[in-house]
This record gives sequence, structure tokens and C-alpha cells, in this order.
Amino acid sequence: MSEDYGFSEALLAGNPSRVEEIVQTALKAGTTAETVINAGLIPAMELVGEKFKNNEVFLPEVMLAARAMQAGLKILQPLLTKGGAPKRGRVVIGTVRGDHHDIGKNLVATMLEGAGFEVIDLGADVSEEKFVEAVRSHCPDVVGLSALLTTTMPAMRETIAALDEAGLREQVKIMIGGAPVTQEYADRIGADGYSEDAGAAVELAKALVQALKKYGSSNLS
Repeated sequence: MSEDYGFSEALLAGNPSRVEEIVQTALKAGTTAETVINAGLIPAMELVGEKFKNNEVFLPEVMLAARAMQAGLKILQPLLTKGGAPKRGRVVIGTVRGDHHDIGKNLVATMLEGAGFEVIDLGADVSEEKFVEAVRSHCPDVVGLSALLTTTMPAMRETIAALDEAGLREQVKIMIGGAPVTQEYADRIGADGYSEDAGAAVELAKALVQALKKYGSSNLS
């Protein structure tokens, strides 16, 4: 097998059946689920992300690759849970109140899962109260807020304010993203980071969790 087990070719082709086949072959050969993810799926999806940044592939291909990756993760995730494999961190993610767009958010969630994060996806049109409730219930390290419309961007600020009011702001890192969102806006509303695409979101989440661990406050148990 190639260095990433052949996942790169399968993901770039958007072929979920081939991904499932490679996963099953690797597992039958005695490879652990964690190794299949860390040495196979993650590098392959990172390659897709790199090609997307370089305009070598485009959003439809990335979405197909993410869907193919999910096919592999569905087989592997129960094995990871059974084996007690460590997670990179826990992320609560959702599209903010009033915004029903979820393609970008779904892609970020998939890539975070593929990178070893535990992801609680709240869906789209998520109220400030639901984000607060999810942080209380799941104790995430990171909260990801997505918005595709300029008219719904203020809900990001209101969600951060709601977490602050609930006394939860200090225990999580907040990252935001979406077509109209900028680093300047992230700074203005008090978010901890901004990512311009799914690949950058994964790297940002890793950095934010590391920052929490550095100060001994990661919530993952």
C-alpha cells in the first residue's frame, strides 16, 4: 500500500466505496483504527485541503472527498470508542441563529472528525441558548460558529455574549468562519480565532486546544 493506504486517490475521486474497501483491508491486516485515521485518512484529507487552497480542486470535489471520508469514519469511529483511543479535543459547532446554510459547517465538522476531534454538531439556525446549553452539557474545548450571511454575523457576537453571561466564556475557545467573516471581525467580537476554510479550521482548532492544554484547562476527559 502507498504511504496513506491509497486514501488520497479514493478521496480525490470522491469514492466512498473505495474508502470503505481500503479501511476494511487495513483493519483485516491488523492495522489499528487510530493508525488508519492518523496515517491514512488525515494525510489524505490534508492533501485535498492543500489542493483546494492551491485551486487544483474546487468546492464540489472537496465536498465529495468529505463524504467519502465520512464513509471510512463510520467504520472506524466505533472501534476508536471501544479502544479508548485518545481524542485531540472536543468541539461544539453550529451555524448561528437565522442562518440555514450548513455546507461549509458540515465540511469543517467532517474534517475535524477526520483529524481526531470529537465533534458535537448542533446543525444550522442554532440559537444562543442552544450553544450555551451545549457548552454546559458537553464541556467542549472549542466552540465553532459559522455564518454565511452578513445579516446573521451579529448572532456570532450575541452567542459569545451569551456564553459570557452564563459564566462559560473563560472555559472554551471560540473560532468563527464563513464567507463574509474576517479576522478583523473575529477580533472585534472577541473570538479567539478565525479560519478562512475547512483546512485552516482544523489547524486553528489544534492550536486552540494546545493553548488550553498549556494552561491545564482542556475539558476533554
